[in-house]
Amino acid sequence: MPLDPEFVAMLRCPESRQPVAEASADLLLSLNARIRDSSLLDRNGKPVRRELDGGLLREDGTLLYPVWDDLPDMLVQDAIPLEGSQAPKA
Repeated sequence: MPLDPEFVAMLRCPESRQPVAEASADLLLSLNARIRDSSLLDRNGKPVRRELDGGLLREDGTLLYPVWDDLPDMLVQDAIPLEGSQAPKA
C-alpha cells in the first residue's frame, strides 16, 4: 500500500534536509533482486537482508530510505546508498 502523499511531502532526509519521494516500482524491483543475491548494502556496509516494501528516494537520487510494513525507516545508518547521482528517480 502506498504511503499517504501528504505524509511523504512532510518528510525530509535527516542528513541533508532534502525532500524525499516514493521510489518507483522499477527501482524497488531492482533493489529487491540485489537483496536476494546479497549484494545490496546499507550505509554501514552491511547487507540488507529484508526485501523492501517501498522506499523513499532522496531528491538528489543518491540515497533511499527503506519502507517495511508501511513504515519508513528514516535512520541515516539504515539508508541504502545508490550508485552515483545517476540513480533512477522516483
